[in-house]
Amino acid sequence: MNPKKGLLLIAEPSIIGDLSFNRSVILLTEHNHEGSVGFILNKRLDFDLNDLVPQLNEKINLYSGGPVEQDSLYFIHNAPGLIDGSVLIEKSVYWGGDFEQVVALLNNSELTADQIQFFLGYSGWGPEQLFDEWQNNNWQVRANDLHHDKIHKTDSTYWRSKMKALGGDYLLWFNAPEDPSFN
Repeated sequence: MNPKKGLLLIAEPSIIGDLSFNRSVILLTEHNHEGSVGFILNKRLDFDLNDLVPQLNEKINLYSGGPVEQDSLYFIHNAPGLIDGSVLIEKSVYWGGDFEQVVALLNNSELTADQIQFFLGYSGWGPEQLFDEWQNNNWQVRANDLHHDKIHKTDSTYWRSKMKALGGDYLLWFNAPEDPSFN
């Protein structure tokens, strides 16, 4: 399966040591002749969105989307009818929209944390760069499994679950420590 918008990129175990992408699962939100953009789904940060946006009434997790523009906030969601300016990624998953509207919707409980995931930064590739990395076996490409009533939040075990689902030689990595030299 070739990389394309709406699919998941699963980091190959061979990219150990890459601080940004080691054990990452990325939702590809754009992929065309100009390049590719995606968000790492399983790298939760040590602080919350409320630390950056104190006017929020509830605590909301924040994730590292990738190494590009780490001072910028991005989000994916499944509430296009509520959030103006959203861009369809695939099926029921959307990218971006009016952030002030999002804050108001969250504070009024019209939008829940289960419907949205926030990221600092994004993962980006220039023209043909992602395709070359995929050809060099840095990534596995799989169907998106985020088509739910809620945007499920992933954690550090998400990559391991993808290794298990890939089966075969990937099962070796299912229980491997993050740094195999500790084995």
